[in-house]
Amino acid sequence: MTSTALKNTAIKTGTLAANDSSAFIEKLRPDSGISEPVYKQLLRRITDMIQSGEISDGFSLPSERALAEALDLSRTTVRRCYEELRAQDQISTHGRAGVMVKAPPSRINPEMGRLKGFTEEMRELGITPSTQLLEQKIVTDRTIASLFNRPASARFLRLVRVRLGDDSPLSREVAWYDLTVAPALAEWDAAGSAYQFLEQQCGIKLINAEQTIEAVLSNDEEAVVFGFEEPGPCLLLKRKTYSDNGQMVEYVEGTFRGDAYTYRVNLKMSSNVAT
Repeated sequence: MTSTALKNTAIKTGTLAANDSSAFIEKLRPDSGISEPVYKQLLRRITDMIQSGEISDGFSLPSERALAEALDLSRTTVRRCYEELRAQDQISTHGRAGVMVKAPPSRINPEMGRLKGFTEEMRELGITPSTQLLEQKIVTDRTIASLFNRPASARFLRLVRVRLGDDSPLSREVAWYDLTVAPALAEWDAAGSAYQFLEQQCGIKLINAEQTIEAVLSNDEEAVVFGFEEPGPCLLLKRKTYSDNGQMVEYVEGTFRGDAYTYRVNLKMSSNVAT
């Protein structure tokens, strides 16, 4: 790729602040006066640019040959850097499309402590929520029935959904709703907020929930949703949600991508703690 082609690549993506390939190359130029291996210098600088948002998801990096020529390095050095970036799931290769940056969505930090659905939470953060419905069916499940303290023959609405914020997939969620308590859910089209439907159409007000959070690796289905090439770190949220009469209405297992979420918890000192 010539210097003209490199410049065109930067202009097409529009993500580099100066839209100037020469500025991009200069940011990557290794320092011969330090002992750090050259490929690690390249790796560190590209990683810093991805994490800072200076180059974003979909940004086209120069090919191994073009970058090696621009920096007067061996292709082996550039190849080793790119291999490390691929192993870290920060870039991907798409044939003629070249080397593309795979940046995670901007990290969001919702506050815990109040019961709210995904839709409400995203709107509070100024993020546009949306949903992809993967599965909606009425099921009987002995294990789920036991969680709800129902007989094995009890019917539940099972939803599998991908929840998105600003069109980026943030979680894959599997939810079960007790049709004994909320039979109208059997006719729900799964559009919008389940909590809003329960309150407005079923007359059920949800007031509290028990929730656990644990660190997990994504399974195959979640990796596809999040675009991971290999299992990646995630947060698994399990929630039991109760109505104002103490009846459990919802059970949810939601897997959230770990590179996009930071939960905040406000802690208060107990008044009887000794000083």
